[in-house]
Amino acid sequence: MKLLIVEDSAEMRRMIKRVLKDLASEISECEDGSEALASFARHEPDWVLMDIGMKKMDGLTATRHLLAHWPQARVVIVTSHDDDLLREQAQQAGAVGYVLKENLLTLRQRLQAAA
Repeated sequence: MKLLIVEDSAEMRRMIKRVLKDLASEISECEDGSEALASFARHEPDWVLMDIGMKKMDGLTATRHLLAHWPQARVVIVTSHDDDLLREQAQQAGAVGYVLKENLLTLRQRLQAAA
C-alpha cells in the first residue's frame, strides 16, 4: 500500500509514519495541500492522509482539487478538530474518512481493513 501524508507538522508526520510504516510499501509526505497535488501525480498513492489546517492550501480545498483531477483518490482527513461541521465539510469535499490525530490506531485499523 502506498500512502501520502499531507501534514504541516514534521513531528505529526513522523508519528503517523511510525504507526503505519509496516502497512505501507511506500510513504510520501508533504507539508501543504498545494504540494499534495504534485505529489499525488508523482507517487499515485493508494491513500492520502490529509490534515485540514495548513498555510498555503487547507486540506478541504486540497481534497476537492485532488478529486477533481483524480476521482479515484481515497482521502482520509486526519485532524485534531473534533467538529461535526468539519466532518460534514470533509464528506462534501469527497473525503472517505475522518480520523482524529489522537486516534491514530483507528486510522491504522481502517487502512488494514481496506487492504
